[in-house]
Amino acid sequence: MLAAGPDMAAPSAALRQRRAAAGGGAPETPERAVARPAGSGAELPPPPGTFWLTRIVLLRSIALLYFVAFLVAYHQNKQLIGEKGLLPCKLYLQNVKKYFKGKINLDALSYAPTIIWFLDWSDMDSTLDYLSLFGLATSAFVLITGCANMVLMSALWVLYLSLVNVGQIWYSFGWESQLLETGFLGIFLCPLWTLSRLPQHTPPSSIVIWGFRWLIFRIMLGAGLIKIRGDRCWRELTCMDYHYETQPVPNPIAYFMHHSPWWFHRFETLVNHFIELVVPFFLFLGRRMCIIHGLLQILFQVLLIVSGNLSFLNWLTIVPSIACFDDASLAFLFGSRPGGLGERAGRLQQREPAGGQLPRGCYVRKVVNISFGLLIAYLSIPVVLNLLSSRQVMNTSFSPLRIVNTYGAFGSITKERTEVILQGTSSLDPNDPAAVWEEYDFKCKPGELKRRPCFITPYHYRLDWLMWFAAFQTYEQNEWIIHLAGKLLAQEEETLSLMATNPFAGRAPPRWIRAEHFKYKFSRPGGKHASEGRWWIRKRIGPYFPPVNLQGLKKFYEDRNWPYPMRD
Repeated sequence: MLAAGPDMAAPSAALRQRRAAAGGGAPETPERAVARPAGSGAELPPPPGTFWLTRIVLLRSIALLYFVAFLVAYHQNKQLIGEKGLLPCKLYLQNVKKYFKGKINLDALSYAPTIIWFLDWSDMDSTLDYLSLFGLATSAFVLITGCANMVLMSALWVLYLSLVNVGQIWYSFGWESQLLETGFLGIFLCPLWTLSRLPQHTPPSSIVIWGFRWLIFRIMLGAGLIKIRGDRCWRELTCMDYHYETQPVPNPIAYFMHHSPWWFHRFETLVNHFIELVVPFFLFLGRRMCIIHGLLQILFQVLLIVSGNLSFLNWLTIVPSIACFDDASLAFLFGSRPGGLGERAGRLQQREPAGGQLPRGCYVRKVVNISFGLLIAYLSIPVVLNLLSSRQVMNTSFSPLRIVNTYGAFGSITKERTEVILQGTSSLDPNDPAAVWEEYDFKCKPGELKRRPCFITPYHYRLDWLMWFAAFQTYEQNEWIIHLAGKLLAQEEETLSLMATNPFAGRAPPRWIRAEHFKYKFSRPGGKHASEGRWWIRKRIGPYFPPVNLQGLKKFYEDRNWPYPMRD
């Protein structure tokens, strides 16, 4: 692993002589200086065990995931947590403030760490948009240039932390904490101020690289252990018989994967256990096995991406696996052009110090890296205890800053898929047998039987995902769904933007909204329903919530201090 050493030293005497011979020209940047050969013009490939190029790939990958996350926030935050959102974050912060005796004190900040405490609440929609747009612009810069410093990466982390901690149930998924932990590690990959892909005196610390490896180790082992300790179908190798059909938001490939032979599903489950329970230990068996670990984990995540819409979770899980590869194994991504990044990284690593004295900042950086490692080790104690516990919990944070967290996925598998279908009618009497009920379709979740499953990963429709949870709970446990019904009754444009269809578009709003509960199954390829163009077949279970109208919901809204829906 790379530690502070010769490459961090001052320029060699030969290089200083060439600069003097340039005769008054502009001083060369570190990247240009190291691009020049010191002796022969032969290309120097990056040596094994260095991570200059790895850092560039890691930073761009983290920036890509931040960009997707802020894009989702920009498109959906106003409808979900804005002024007229389903769960307004202003009301949430007011309740937190009230709980802590009306003060924005350290307790309130610890409970909900967000910079929104100190921003203008009079126009919360604009505040949420500005935070998202700032995050989009910053992450786009890092993604395009491959350059970042601690200031930019810290800004991205604080911005997303601020949104997550006011996002309530909409931001309650494990990948939010995983992105924050990954982004926090990314801060310490960078120099403090310098914006350069190859910052001369800041080689990637081996402590930070191992921080990423420790993250992927915990993610995969946690996912494997929660399965073995959880649903018995993982031990009986039958979970994949159900997963593709019952996962939150299936895609078209899941339709065909579901109908694979039984022996293939058993093989899939065994492979899953091998990847999650055995492969993580490859990290500690030397460089070659570490690279094999990275390849296997990335391939596994790609297969999951292809077979389901799990938001940006699997894309995000690829990121720490990149830390398994050093410069020598990633050099092919940067080409072999003379003077290119690969050659410059190799020359930068091989430079010798003049006099052996490092800049003072290098020693400060060493202290920062060691302190970072000690912090991660300390915060990992409850996480490790959780991994070892027979009562393991997944996707949990032990601190409000979400720096080190527990992870896991699909510890239990639902064996049947149920869906909540929202319907509206213009009938005066919702109990009239002649009333015509028309269905609302969501952006991606199953609804209309002939609609092809969507393919949206790494993008994420938060409402669609929560509707999956609501389907095996009750509306009393998900009061926001009644709020949603009221907004559909009022035909609020912002809320309707979360829906794929509005059956009442261009005419009067519905008088009543109800929710019906259905059991859904994939149709069989080549069967009767598939020949009619149906991807799904369904059977009604019963009512999910009874018909409601705007007037009848007035007290429901008042009791919760929600803004009463107004027809646009």
